[in-house]
Amino acid sequence: MTTSPLRNFIDGEYVEAHGPSTFDLVDPATEEVYGVSPVSDASVVDRAFDAAERAFETWGETTPAERQLALFRIADAMEARAEEFADLESQDTGKPRHSLVEDEILLSVDQIRFFAGEARHLSGMSAGEYMPDHTSFVRREPIGVIGQVTPWNYPLNMAVWKFAPALAAGNTTVLKPSDTTPLSTLLLAEVAAEFLPKGVLNVITGDRTTGAAMIAHPTPQMVSITGSVRAGMAVARSAADDLKRVHLELGGKAPVIVFDDVDVERAVEGIVAAGFFNAGQDCTAATRLLVQSGIHDEFVAALAARVRSSARTGAPRDEGVLFGPVNNANQLAQVQGFLERLPDSATIEVGGSRQGDVGYFHEATVVSGLAQDDEAVQNEIFGPVITVQRFSDEGEALRLANSVRYGLASSVWTTDHARALRFAKRLDFGCVWINTHIPIVAEMPHGGFKHSGYGKDLSSYGFEDYTRIKHVMSFIG
Repeated sequence: MTTSPLRNFIDGEYVEAHGPSTFDLVDPATEEVYGVSPVSDASVVDRAFDAAERAFETWGETTPAERQLALFRIADAMEARAEEFADLESQDTGKPRHSLVEDEILLSVDQIRFFAGEARHLSGMSAGEYMPDHTSFVRREPIGVIGQVTPWNYPLNMAVWKFAPALAAGNTTVLKPSDTTPLSTLLLAEVAAEFLPKGVLNVITGDRTTGAAMIAHPTPQMVSITGSVRAGMAVARSAADDLKRVHLELGGKAPVIVFDDVDVERAVEGIVAAGFFNAGQDCTAATRLLVQSGIHDEFVAALAARVRSSARTGAPRDEGVLFGPVNNANQLAQVQGFLERLPDSATIEVGGSRQGDVGYFHEATVVSGLAQDDEAVQNEIFGPVITVQRFSDEGEALRLANSVRYGLASSVWTTDHARALRFAKRLDFGCVWINTHIPIVAEMPHGGFKHSGYGKDLSSYGFEDYTRIKHVMSFIG
Protein backbone atom coordinates (compact mmCIF):
# COMPACT_ATOMS: atom_id res chain seq x y z
CA MET A 1 0.00 0.00 0.00
CA THR A 2 1.15 3.54 -0.79
CA THR A 3 1.56 5.31 2.58
CA SER A 4 1.16 8.87 1.34
CA PRO A 5 -1.67 10.23 -0.83
CA LEU A 6 -1.25 10.61 -4.56
CA ARG A 7 -0.25 14.01 -5.84
CA ASN A 8 -1.84 16.02 -8.60
CA PHE A 9 0.02 17.01 -11.74
CA ILE A 10 -0.34 20.76 -12.30
CA ASP A 11 1.74 23.23 -14.31
CA GLY A 12 4.26 20.60 -15.34
CA GLU A 13 4.97 18.98 -11.98
CA TYR A 14 3.57 16.92 -9.16
CA VAL A 15 2.08 19.02 -6.39
CA GLU A 16 0.54 18.18 -3.05
CA ALA A 17 -3.23 17.97 -3.19
CA HIS A 18 -5.45 19.91 -0.83
CA GLY A 19 -8.89 18.79 0.15
CA PRO A 20 -11.14 17.90 3.03
CA SER A 21 -10.77 14.15 2.62
CA THR A 22 -9.06 11.22 0.95
CA PHE A 23 -10.31 7.86 -0.25
CA ASP A 24 -8.71 4.45 -0.50
CA LEU A 25 -7.79 2.86 -3.80
CA VAL A 26 -9.07 -0.71 -3.66
CA ASP A 27 -7.81 -3.56 -5.82
CA PRO A 28 -11.00 -4.97 -7.42
CA ALA A 29 -9.46 -8.44 -7.64
CA THR A 30 -8.39 -8.72 -3.99
CA GLU A 31 -10.31 -5.93 -2.20
CA GLU A 32 -7.01 -4.85 -0.67
CA VAL A 33 -6.20 -1.17 -0.27
CA TYR A 34 -3.14 -0.29 -2.34
CA GLY A 35 -3.14 3.51 -2.25
CA VAL A 36 -4.73 6.72 -1.06
CA SER A 37 -6.08 9.46 -3.31
CA PRO A 38 -7.07 12.99 -2.27
CA VAL A 39 -10.37 14.64 -3.03
CA SER A 40 -9.09 17.84 -4.61
CA ASP A 41 -10.98 20.92 -3.42
CA ALA A 42 -11.87 24.23 -5.08
CA SER A 43 -8.41 25.69 -4.45
CA VAL A 44 -6.83 22.84 -6.44
CA VAL A 45 -9.33 23.29 -9.25
CA ASP A 46 -8.50 27.02 -9.31
CA ARG A 47 -4.78 26.31 -9.44
CA ALA A 48 -5.13 23.81 -12.29
CA PHE A 49 -7.31 26.08 -14.41
CA ASP A 50 -5.02 29.04 -13.74
CA ALA A 51 -2.12 26.99 -15.07
CA ALA A 52 -4.09 25.91 -18.13
CA GLU A 53 -5.19 29.48 -18.82
CA ARG A 54 -1.62 30.79 -18.68
CA ALA A 55 -0.41 27.97 -20.91
CA PHE A 56 -3.08 28.65 -23.53
CA GLU A 57 -1.61 32.08 -24.19
CA THR A 58 1.37 30.39 -25.86
CA TRP A 59 0.12 26.89 -26.74
CA GLY A 60 -2.83 28.38 -28.64
CA GLU A 61 -0.31 30.24 -30.83
CA THR A 62 1.80 27.20 -31.72
CA THR A 63 1.77 25.88 -35.25
CA PRO A 64 0.06 22.61 -36.15
CA ALA A 65 3.50 21.18 -36.88
CA GLU A 66 4.69 21.94 -33.35
CA ARG A 67 1.61 20.36 -31.80
CA GLN A 68 1.91 17.33 -34.04
CA LEU A 69 5.54 16.78 -33.09
CA ALA A 70 4.75 16.99 -29.37
CA LEU A 71 1.97 14.41 -29.69
CA PHE A 72 4.15 12.06 -31.74
CA ARG A 73 6.81 12.26 -29.05
CA ILE A 74 4.25 11.57 -26.31
CA ALA A 75 3.02 8.54 -28.25
CA ASP A 76 6.58 7.23 -28.67
CA ALA A 77 7.29 7.67 -24.96
CA MET A 78 4.08 5.87 -24.03
CA GLU A 79 4.92 3.01 -26.33
CA ALA A 80 8.35 2.69 -24.74
CA ARG A 81 6.69 2.43 -21.31
CA ALA A 82 3.74 0.29 -22.40
CA GLU A 83 4.42 -2.42 -19.83
CA GLU A 84 4.45 0.13 -17.01
CA PHE A 85 1.16 1.62 -18.18
CA ALA A 86 -0.35 -1.86 -18.41
CA ASP A 87 0.72 -2.71 -14.86
CA LEU A 88 -0.97 0.41 -13.49
CA GLU A 89 -4.09 -0.11 -15.57
CA SER A 90 -4.41 -3.69 -14.41
CA GLN A 91 -3.87 -2.63 -10.79
CA ASP A 92 -6.63 0.00 -10.97
CA THR A 93 -9.18 -1.97 -12.98
CA GLY A 94 -8.47 -5.66 -12.39
CA LYS A 95 -8.29 -6.29 -16.15
CA PRO A 96 -6.41 -9.36 -17.41
CA ARG A 97 -2.78 -8.33 -17.66
CA HIS A 98 -1.86 -10.60 -20.58
CA SER A 99 -3.94 -8.66 -23.12
CA LEU A 100 -3.67 -5.08 -21.89
CA VAL A 101 -0.63 -3.94 -23.86
CA GLU A 102 -2.04 -5.04 -27.20
CA ASP A 103 -5.74 -4.35 -26.57
CA GLU A 104 -5.53 -0.97 -24.86
CA ILE A 105 -2.09 0.58 -24.36
CA LEU A 106 -0.90 0.33 -27.96
CA LEU A 107 -4.39 1.21 -29.15
CA SER A 108 -4.13 4.44 -27.15
CA VAL A 109 -0.70 5.12 -28.66
CA ASP A 110 -2.16 4.72 -32.15
CA GLN A 111 -4.99 7.12 -31.35
CA ILE A 112 -2.56 9.81 -30.16
CA ARG A 113 -0.69 9.43 -33.44
CA PHE A 114 -3.95 9.78 -35.35
CA PHE A 115 -4.73 13.10 -33.66
CA ALA A 116 -1.16 14.23 -34.22
CA GLY A 117 -1.89 13.84 -37.91
CA GLU A 118 -5.21 15.65 -37.61
CA ALA A 119 -3.42 18.69 -36.17
CA ARG A 120 -2.19 19.43 -39.71
CA HIS A 121 -5.29 18.37 -41.56
CA LEU A 122 -7.98 20.95 -40.83
CA SER A 123 -10.14 21.66 -43.85
CA GLY A 124 -12.73 24.33 -44.59
CA MET A 125 -14.36 26.50 -47.21
CA SER A 126 -12.13 28.21 -49.70
CA ALA A 127 -11.96 32.00 -49.61
CA GLY A 128 -14.37 33.70 -51.96
CA GLU A 129 -16.47 36.74 -52.77
CA TYR A 130 -20.06 36.20 -51.71
CA MET A 131 -20.97 39.86 -52.15
CA PRO A 132 -19.32 42.48 -54.37
CA ASP A 133 -15.99 43.91 -53.16
CA HIS A 134 -15.83 41.63 -50.10
CA THR A 135 -13.69 38.52 -49.61
CA SER A 136 -14.71 36.01 -46.95
CA PHE A 137 -12.88 33.11 -45.40
CA VAL A 138 -13.30 30.89 -42.36
CA ARG A 139 -10.82 30.47 -39.53
CA ARG A 140 -10.96 27.36 -37.37
CA GLU A 141 -9.46 28.14 -33.97
CA PRO A 142 -8.90 26.41 -30.61
CA ILE A 143 -11.67 26.96 -28.08
CA GLY A 144 -9.39 27.71 -25.13
CA VAL A 145 -9.23 25.89 -21.81
CA ILE A 146 -11.11 22.58 -21.61
CA GLY A 147 -12.34 20.72 -18.51
CA GLN A 148 -12.46 16.94 -18.96
CA VAL A 149 -13.68 14.01 -16.83
CA THR A 150 -13.05 10.35 -17.66
CA PRO A 151 -14.60 7.07 -16.40
CA TRP A 152 -13.15 3.97 -14.78
CA ASN A 153 -13.88 1.38 -17.47
CA TYR A 154 -11.05 2.48 -19.83
CA PRO A 155 -9.01 4.98 -17.79
CA LEU A 156 -6.02 5.51 -20.08
CA ASN A 157 -7.89 5.09 -23.35
CA MET A 158 -10.59 7.60 -22.38
CA ALA A 159 -7.94 10.06 -21.20
CA VAL A 160 -6.36 9.84 -24.67
CA TRP A 161 -9.74 10.40 -26.33
CA LYS A 162 -10.02 13.60 -24.30
CA PHE A 163 -6.58 15.18 -24.20
CA ALA A 164 -5.22 14.26 -27.65
CA PRO A 165 -7.80 16.04 -29.86
CA ALA A 166 -7.96 18.97 -27.43
CA LEU A 167 -4.19 19.55 -27.54
CA ALA A 168 -3.93 18.84 -31.26
CA ALA A 169 -6.39 21.67 -31.88
CA GLY A 170 -4.38 24.09 -29.70
CA ASN A 171 -6.39 23.94 -26.47
CA THR A 172 -5.12 23.31 -22.97
CA THR A 173 -6.87 21.05 -20.49
CA VAL A 174 -7.56 20.08 -16.91
CA LEU A 175 -8.42 16.39 -16.76
CA LYS A 176 -9.88 14.44 -13.86
CA PRO A 177 -9.77 10.63 -13.98
CA SER A 178 -12.31 8.53 -12.12
CA ASP A 179 -11.76 8.36 -8.39
CA THR A 180 -11.13 4.58 -8.54
CA THR A 181 -8.65 4.58 -11.46
CA PRO A 182 -6.24 7.55 -11.38
CA LEU A 183 -2.83 5.89 -11.76
CA SER A 184 -2.34 5.57 -15.52
CA THR A 185 -3.67 9.08 -16.17
CA LEU A 186 -1.19 10.59 -13.71
CA LEU A 187 1.63 8.68 -15.40
CA LEU A 188 0.37 9.97 -18.75
CA ALA A 189 0.68 13.55 -17.50
CA GLU A 190 4.19 12.85 -16.24
CA VAL A 191 5.27 11.31 -19.56
CA ALA A 192 3.66 14.11 -21.61
CA ALA A 193 5.30 16.85 -19.53
CA GLU A 194 8.66 16.18 -21.13
CA PHE A 195 7.27 17.31 -24.49
CA LEU A 196 4.71 19.97 -23.53
CA PRO A 197 5.00 23.47 -22.08
CA LYS A 198 3.99 23.71 -18.43
CA GLY A 199 0.26 23.85 -17.83
CA VAL A 200 -0.88 22.45 -21.18
CA LEU A 201 -2.03 19.14 -19.63
CA ASN A 202 -3.01 19.11 -15.96
CA VAL A 203 -4.41 16.09 -14.08
CA ILE A 204 -6.18 16.30 -10.73
CA THR A 205 -7.72 13.55 -8.62
CA GLY A 206 -11.03 13.61 -6.81
CA ASP A 207 -14.60 12.43 -6.67
CA ARG A 208 -17.85 13.84 -8.05
CA THR A 209 -17.49 16.99 -5.92
CA THR A 210 -14.19 17.75 -7.66
CA GLY A 211 -15.78 17.11 -11.03
CA ALA A 212 -18.70 19.39 -10.19
CA ALA A 213 -16.28 22.16 -9.19
CA MET A 214 -14.51 21.79 -12.54
CA ILE A 215 -17.74 21.99 -14.53
CA ALA A 216 -18.94 25.05 -12.61
CA HIS A 217 -15.59 26.85 -12.82
CA PRO A 218 -15.67 30.06 -14.89
CA THR A 219 -12.43 29.40 -16.81
CA PRO A 220 -13.12 26.46 -19.15
CA GLN A 221 -14.94 27.31 -22.35
CA MET A 222 -15.86 23.68 -22.91
CA VAL A 223 -16.42 20.65 -20.69
CA SER A 224 -16.23 17.05 -21.85
CA ILE A 225 -17.30 13.99 -19.91
CA THR A 226 -17.58 10.28 -20.54
CA GLY A 227 -19.85 8.76 -17.93
CA SER A 228 -23.38 7.90 -16.91
CA VAL A 229 -26.55 9.54 -18.20
CA ARG A 230 -27.19 11.00 -14.76
CA ALA A 231 -23.72 12.55 -14.66
CA GLY A 232 -24.12 13.90 -18.19
CA MET A 233 -27.41 15.59 -17.34
CA ALA A 234 -25.85 17.19 -14.27
CA VAL A 235 -22.96 18.47 -16.38
CA ALA A 236 -25.29 19.89 -19.02
CA ARG A 237 -27.34 21.71 -16.36
CA SER A 238 -24.26 23.17 -14.68
CA ALA A 239 -22.60 24.18 -17.95
CA ALA A 240 -25.76 25.93 -19.08
CA ASP A 241 -25.35 28.53 -16.33
CA ASP A 242 -22.56 30.23 -18.30
CA LEU A 243 -23.18 28.65 -21.73
CA LYS A 244 -20.11 26.42 -21.82
CA ARG A 245 -19.84 24.06 -24.73
CA VAL A 246 -20.63 20.51 -23.66
CA HIS A 247 -19.30 17.26 -25.10
CA LEU A 248 -21.04 14.18 -23.67
CA GLU A 249 -20.40 10.48 -24.28
CA LEU A 250 -22.80 8.67 -22.00
CA GLY A 251 -24.42 5.27 -21.58
CA GLY A 252 -25.60 2.71 -24.07
CA LYS A 253 -27.85 -0.30 -24.48
CA ALA A 254 -26.72 -1.75 -27.77
CA PRO A 255 -29.16 -3.99 -29.66
CA VAL A 256 -27.58 -7.02 -31.31
CA ILE A 257 -30.06 -8.19 -33.96
CA VAL A 258 -29.52 -11.77 -35.06
CA PHE A 259 -31.50 -13.08 -38.05
CA ASP A 260 -32.17 -16.74 -38.74
CA ASP A 261 -29.87 -16.88 -41.77
CA VAL A 262 -26.64 -16.49 -39.76
CA ASP A 263 -23.98 -19.07 -39.02
CA VAL A 264 -24.99 -19.62 -35.39
CA GLU A 265 -21.62 -20.76 -34.06
CA ARG A 266 -19.74 -17.92 -35.71
CA ALA A 267 -22.23 -15.32 -34.47
CA VAL A 268 -22.15 -16.74 -30.95
CA GLU A 269 -18.36 -16.60 -30.89
CA GLY A 270 -18.29 -12.91 -31.88
CA ILE A 271 -21.11 -11.89 -29.59
CA VAL A 272 -19.67 -13.60 -26.50
CA ALA A 273 -16.39 -11.75 -27.00
CA ALA A 274 -18.16 -8.43 -27.60
CA GLY A 275 -20.57 -8.89 -24.70
CA PHE A 276 -18.19 -9.98 -21.96
CA PHE A 277 -14.98 -8.16 -22.89
CA ASN A 278 -14.03 -5.90 -19.96
CA ALA A 279 -16.74 -7.63 -17.90
CA GLY A 280 -19.40 -5.95 -20.02
CA GLN A 281 -18.31 -2.56 -18.67
CA ASP A 282 -18.51 -0.87 -22.04
CA CYS A 283 -21.19 1.50 -23.29
CA THR A 284 -21.14 -0.32 -26.64
CA ALA A 285 -21.06 -3.89 -25.25
CA ALA A 286 -23.12 -6.53 -27.06
CA THR A 287 -25.42 -7.19 -24.11
CA ARG A 288 -28.99 -6.83 -25.54
CA LEU A 289 -29.62 -9.63 -28.02
CA LEU A 290 -32.67 -9.80 -30.28
CA VAL A 291 -32.82 -13.23 -31.93
CA GLN A 292 -35.26 -14.28 -34.65
CA SER A 293 -37.77 -16.96 -33.63
CA GLY A 294 -36.55 -19.55 -36.13
CA ILE A 295 -33.19 -19.96 -34.39
CA HIS A 296 -33.94 -18.47 -30.96
CA ASP A 297 -33.82 -21.69 -28.93
CA GLU A 298 -30.83 -23.08 -30.83
CA PHE A 299 -29.00 -19.78 -30.45
CA VAL A 300 -29.64 -19.48 -26.71
CA ALA A 301 -28.40 -23.04 -26.16
CA ALA A 302 -25.25 -22.38 -28.21
CA LEU A 303 -24.69 -19.07 -26.42
CA ALA A 304 -24.95 -20.67 -22.98
CA ALA A 305 -22.59 -23.47 -24.02
CA ARG A 306 -20.05 -21.00 -25.34
CA VAL A 307 -20.21 -18.96 -22.14
CA ARG A 308 -19.61 -22.06 -20.03
CA SER A 309 -16.60 -23.08 -22.09
CA SER A 310 -14.84 -19.78 -22.78
CA ALA A 311 -16.22 -16.78 -20.86
CA ARG A 312 -14.15 -17.30 -17.75
CA THR A 313 -13.41 -14.58 -15.21
CA GLY A 314 -10.44 -14.50 -12.89
CA ALA A 315 -7.55 -12.56 -11.39
CA PRO A 316 -5.48 -10.25 -13.63
CA ARG A 317 -2.49 -12.60 -13.78
CA ASP A 318 -4.53 -15.74 -14.47
CA GLU A 319 -4.01 -17.17 -17.93
CA GLY A 320 -7.01 -17.92 -20.12
CA VAL A 321 -9.49 -15.54 -18.51
CA LEU A 322 -11.71 -13.48 -20.80
CA PHE A 323 -12.41 -10.76 -18.25
CA GLY A 324 -11.59 -9.66 -14.74
CA PRO A 325 -13.72 -8.34 -11.89
CA VAL A 326 -16.13 -5.46 -12.18
CA ASN A 327 -14.45 -2.28 -11.07
CA ASN A 328 -15.82 -1.62 -7.59
CA ALA A 329 -18.17 -2.77 -4.87
CA ASN A 330 -20.96 -0.41 -5.91
CA GLN A 331 -20.86 -1.72 -9.47
CA LEU A 332 -20.97 -5.33 -8.29
CA ALA A 333 -24.01 -4.49 -6.17
CA GLN A 334 -25.67 -2.88 -9.21
CA VAL A 335 -25.16 -5.99 -11.32
CA GLN A 336 -26.48 -8.24 -8.57
CA GLY A 337 -29.46 -5.94 -8.04
CA PHE A 338 -30.57 -6.27 -11.66
CA LEU A 339 -30.48 -10.06 -11.39
CA GLU A 340 -32.28 -10.14 -8.06
CA ARG A 341 -35.12 -8.05 -9.51
CA LEU A 342 -35.66 -10.14 -12.64
CA PRO A 343 -39.34 -10.87 -13.38
CA ASP A 344 -40.77 -14.37 -12.97
CA SER A 345 -40.81 -14.79 -16.76
CA ALA A 346 -37.01 -14.57 -16.97
CA THR A 347 -34.69 -17.57 -17.07
CA ILE A 348 -31.02 -17.40 -16.13
CA GLU A 349 -29.52 -19.72 -18.75
CA VAL A 350 -26.00 -19.64 -17.32
CA GLY A 351 -24.20 -17.77 -14.54
CA GLY A 352 -26.16 -15.40 -12.36
CA SER A 353 -23.99 -15.19 -9.26
CA ARG A 354 -21.00 -13.52 -7.75
CA GLN A 355 -17.88 -15.66 -8.12
CA GLY A 356 -15.99 -16.32 -4.90
CA ASP A 357 -15.97 -14.36 -1.67
CA VAL A 358 -13.01 -12.06 -2.38
CA GLY A 359 -12.82 -9.62 -5.27
CA TYR A 360 -15.64 -8.13 -7.31
CA PHE A 361 -15.93 -11.09 -9.66
CA HIS A 362 -19.24 -11.96 -11.29
CA GLU A 363 -20.01 -14.91 -13.51
CA ALA A 364 -20.75 -14.40 -17.18
CA THR A 365 -24.54 -14.48 -17.27
CA VAL A 366 -27.19 -15.00 -19.96
CA VAL A 367 -30.85 -14.17 -19.27
CA SER A 368 -33.74 -15.10 -21.57
CA GLY A 369 -37.51 -14.62 -21.42
CA LEU A 370 -37.49 -10.85 -20.91
CA ALA A 371 -40.07 -8.39 -22.18
CA GLN A 372 -39.26 -5.05 -23.80
CA ASP A 373 -40.32 -2.97 -20.80
CA ASP A 374 -38.35 -5.02 -18.26
CA GLU A 375 -35.70 -3.11 -16.32
CA ALA A 376 -32.84 -5.33 -17.51
CA VAL A 377 -33.72 -4.55 -21.14
CA GLN A 378 -34.30 -0.83 -20.73
CA ASN A 379 -31.46 0.15 -18.38
CA GLU A 380 -27.70 -0.21 -18.67
CA ILE A 381 -26.44 -3.00 -16.41
CA PHE A 382 -22.75 -2.31 -17.15
CA GLY A 383 -21.63 -5.77 -16.16
CA PRO A 384 -21.18 -9.31 -17.55
CA VAL A 385 -24.87 -9.90 -18.30
CA ILE A 386 -26.38 -10.56 -21.74
CA THR A 387 -30.15 -10.50 -22.19
CA VAL A 388 -31.91 -12.32 -25.03
CA GLN A 389 -35.31 -11.47 -26.56
CA ARG A 390 -37.23 -13.13 -29.35
CA PHE A 391 -38.54 -11.39 -32.49
CA SER A 392 -40.49 -12.60 -35.50
CA ASP A 393 -39.77 -10.26 -38.42
CA GLU A 394 -37.85 -7.13 -39.47
CA GLY A 395 -40.51 -4.73 -38.27
CA GLU A 396 -40.59 -6.16 -34.77
CA ALA A 397 -36.79 -6.32 -34.61
CA LEU A 398 -36.49 -2.66 -35.52
CA ARG A 399 -39.17 -1.61 -33.05
CA LEU A 400 -37.54 -3.52 -30.18
CA ALA A 401 -34.07 -2.26 -31.09
CA ASN A 402 -35.03 1.42 -31.17
CA SER A 403 -37.38 1.39 -28.17
CA VAL A 404 -34.82 2.38 -25.55
CA ARG A 405 -33.64 5.81 -24.44
CA TYR A 406 -30.05 5.17 -25.56
CA GLY A 407 -28.60 5.60 -29.03
CA LEU A 408 -24.90 4.78 -28.99
CA ALA A 409 -24.17 1.50 -30.79
CA SER A 410 -25.90 -1.43 -32.45
CA SER A 411 -25.24 -4.40 -34.71
CA VAL A 412 -27.14 -6.53 -37.20
CA TRP A 413 -26.15 -10.09 -38.05
CA THR A 414 -27.43 -11.44 -41.37
CA THR A 415 -26.26 -12.71 -44.75
CA ASP A 416 -28.89 -10.59 -46.51
CA HIS A 417 -26.97 -7.53 -47.75
CA ALA A 418 -30.06 -5.45 -48.54
CA ARG A 419 -31.53 -6.17 -45.12
CA ALA A 420 -28.28 -5.15 -43.44
CA LEU A 421 -28.29 -1.80 -45.25
CA ARG A 422 -31.98 -1.21 -44.45
CA PHE A 423 -31.17 -1.63 -40.78
CA ALA A 424 -28.06 0.52 -41.04
CA LYS A 425 -30.35 3.31 -42.24
CA ARG A 426 -33.17 2.83 -39.73
CA LEU A 427 -31.36 1.93 -36.51
CA ASP A 428 -31.33 5.02 -34.27
CA PHE A 429 -27.77 4.61 -33.05
CA GLY A 430 -24.53 6.45 -33.70
CA CYS A 431 -22.75 3.28 -34.80
CA VAL A 432 -24.09 0.28 -36.70
CA TRP A 433 -21.87 -2.79 -37.08
CA ILE A 434 -22.76 -5.48 -39.62
CA ASN A 435 -21.80 -9.09 -38.76
CA THR A 436 -19.42 -7.84 -36.11
CA HIS A 437 -19.64 -5.82 -32.90
CA ILE A 438 -17.29 -3.52 -30.95
CA PRO A 439 -14.27 -2.88 -33.26
CA ILE A 440 -13.27 0.79 -33.09
CA VAL A 441 -10.80 2.60 -35.33
CA ALA A 442 -9.37 6.08 -34.83
CA GLU A 443 -10.46 7.24 -38.29
CA MET A 444 -14.20 6.72 -37.62
CA PRO A 445 -16.41 8.73 -35.21
CA HIS A 446 -17.66 7.32 -31.92
CA GLY A 447 -20.70 8.92 -30.33
CA GLY A 448 -24.43 8.56 -30.00
CA PHE A 449 -27.90 10.04 -30.01
CA LYS A 450 -30.67 10.54 -27.44
CA HIS A 451 -29.59 9.75 -23.85
CA SER A 452 -26.21 8.52 -25.07
CA GLY A 453 -25.16 12.16 -25.41
CA TYR A 454 -23.79 14.33 -28.18
CA GLY A 455 -20.44 15.18 -29.65
CA LYS A 456 -18.05 12.72 -31.25
CA ASP A 457 -14.87 11.07 -30.07
CA LEU A 458 -12.15 9.92 -32.46
CA SER A 459 -12.02 10.80 -36.18
CA SER A 460 -11.82 14.22 -37.79
CA TYR A 461 -15.31 14.91 -36.39
CA GLY A 462 -14.04 14.42 -32.84
CA PHE A 463 -11.12 16.71 -33.58
CA GLU A 464 -13.36 19.44 -34.99
CA ASP A 465 -15.47 19.33 -31.80
CA TYR A 466 -12.49 20.95 -30.06
CA THR A 467 -12.39 23.90 -32.44
CA ARG A 468 -14.50 27.00 -33.05
CA ILE A 469 -15.35 28.64 -36.36
CA LYS A 470 -14.84 32.32 -37.14
CA HIS A 471 -15.90 34.18 -40.27
CA VAL A 472 -13.49 36.86 -41.51
CA MET A 473 -14.64 39.34 -44.21
CA SER A 474 -12.43 41.92 -45.85
CA PHE A 475 -13.48 44.88 -48.01
CA ILE A 476 -11.36 44.80 -51.21
CA GLY A 477 -13.07 47.47 -53.32
